[in-house]
Amino acid sequence: MPDLVIETSALRKEFRTRRGRHVVAVDDLDLAVPRGGVHGFLGPNGSGKTTTIRMLLGLARSTGGEMRLFGESVPERLPRVMDRIGAVVEQPRFTGSFSGRRNLTLLARTIGVPKARVDAALGQVGLAGRDGDRYRSYSLGMKQRLAIAATLLKEPDLLILDEPTNGLDPAGIRDIRTMIRDLGASGVTVLLSSHILAEVQQVCDSVSIIGDGRLLSQGTVQELVGREASSGVRVRVAERERAAEHLRAAGMRVEVDGSTLYVEDVADPARITQVLAEQGLFVRELVPERADLESVFLELTDQARTSRREPAEDTASAGGPS
Repeated sequence: MPDLVIETSALRKEFRTRRGRHVVAVDDLDLAVPRGGVHGFLGPNGSGKTTTIRMLLGLARSTGGEMRLFGESVPERLPRVMDRIGAVVEQPRFTGSFSGRRNLTLLARTIGVPKARVDAALGQVGLAGRDGDRYRSYSLGMKQRLAIAATLLKEPDLLILDEPTNGLDPAGIRDIRTMIRDLGASGVTVLLSSHILAEVQQVCDSVSIIGDGRLLSQGTVQELVGREASSGVRVRVAERERAAEHLRAAGMRVEVDGSTLYVEDVADPARITQVLAEQGLFVRELVPERADLESVFLELTDQARTSRREPAEDTASAGGPS
């Protein structure tokens, strides 16, 4: 059993809208975040990620279930572990006319950490050369890095980042990704909440995927990609329909997809070229498709939507209420 930094069991959050509609934002969520590295908390906007984070930090009250941080039950014992946690959930308020360094120095004095931590935090986020510039002159990416530096002043064991690359340009996104990887490698456990699949795959060691407030799957990135997503090969050949017939006759699952064939679950792509060559059909292009988090996510959400529809269909067929 891995050492867990974050653990939830049957965590639930319900609320009513202003119009009186009942909404389940988090639905019996079992979340497990191991110590060390970067853990992706992946789901589309509105899937319950931010609500879950707010409950973990004591900013929102759960409807049911249990939560633990470093083995301590929260929110009851949150004060015991709060000094070990840094979080960027909302944009912090810095003084625009002050430099980045002065903003951090004042914050360090307020929370009672040594001034030397300011230099260390600025270095960790790559702002050491721009720390004397006024905050109002910072780009959005620099402001995000200063916000993360503020959380690093107390040397947290757990860093929670909610959509840290939202609104950034490609260069800013690259810088934040590099910084997150470096923090994870340094021994800090980073919980990275994001709806951007490529971002999570590039920086995370493990991941939890949620949809509609429910856990769909979790594990290491390699485990999820290997376990959940099917692999296939795209084939470009002159006579698509005839090629598809021969491949099916050889026991392969084939779909005609536009100008190409998609052949599923092929152990050795060379078998495709052999079957077609024997029929005088020669492959122009053969490209194995590697599974990625996007295909995993789409497959899982498809399955979730199907499973939610089935009970209603069964009820209707059984003569239940319409």
